[in-house]
Formats: sequence, structure tokens, C-alpha cells
Amino acid sequence: METPYIKGVLEIQTPKIEDERGYFLSCFKENNKFTKDIWSEKQISQVNISFTKLKGSVRGLHFQKVPFSEYKIIRCIKGKVWDVAVDLRPYSETYKKWIAYELCEKKSNALIIPDGCAHGFQTLLNNCELLYLHSKNYAPNYESGIRWNDPSLNINWPLNVTVVSSRDKTLPLLKDDI
Repeated sequence: METPYIKGVLEIQTPKIEDERGYFLSCFKENNKFTKDIWSEKQISQVNISFTKLKGSVRGLHFQKVPFSEYKIIRCIKGKVWDVAVDLRPYSETYKKWIAYELCEKKSNALIIPDGCAHGFQTLLNNCELLYLHSKNYAPNYESGIRWNDPSLNINWPLNVTVVSSRDKTLPLLKDDI
């Protein structure tokens, strides 16, 4: 069942400065009060872009284990996605709950996902690009995930799922040892 709130998962609205040439959008400012309060002393250790071709594709649900668990800021820079965070922090009131936001280039919004949460998304249009800011570097030996269609989560993906990678199809269920 979807929960309307997971501590630390926050949607950010960023204004675009538009003129006859197009627009300018600031994706991160370390001296912004909001960023200071949420991101605090964390670094941006890695920046990634993902491109997903087909509408209905699902990526995730991914996370890194301690000591490489990470905060992420996710922004859709082209297209529209349904972005999901799953709380995997055993001490949290919302443990094993999920929340989703629609991210799109037109809204200029982003999602902060704290460490201890898994992340995934479904494309709502063809040819979607996401920009990721990570507080830690990728550590392959600490990479993990849970299956996108885990029955214990019962995530209501908005579209019929068209494509899932072979890796994501074989991620463990929450009941397994992740």
C-alpha cells in the first residue's frame, strides 16, 4: 500500500529561467538553504545520466549497501517518469513502504532519496533521460536491489511494463536476504 510520506524522500521544485533562447535550470546549489538543510555536509561524488528508449520500461529497484549507501537527487531532464522510492531502513516507521512521484522536464522537479532507500522508475513516454547526483561513488561489491514486482510491496506501476533488464528481473524479493 502506498504511503503519502517517507522521511527524507522529498520532491524539489526548481524554477526555470526562460527567454526567447530557451531556458536555464540550476540542478544543485550547495549554498541554497534547502540544500544545506537536506544535503548538509554530503558531497556530490558521482553524476550519472540514464537514457531509456521505450515507454513502460522499468529500471530498479536499486540501492547500495552500507558503508556505501547513498543519498541521490534524481531529475528527469527529458520526457516523463514515475519515480519510486522504497524505505528499507528497519528502524523507520515506513519500513517496506513506497512512495512515487511523477518527474518530468516540464515540471522541473527532482526527488531526493536518502540512504537506506531503494530507487526505481517507469518511463511514461519514449526516450526519457534522468540525471542522478550521488553522495557516494558506485561500489559494485555493495550494489543491491529488490525486484520491481515484489508482491510484498505491491507497487502499482501506472503502465503495462514493456521492458525490464535481465538483471532487474532476477533481483531478490524483500523476503530474501538482501
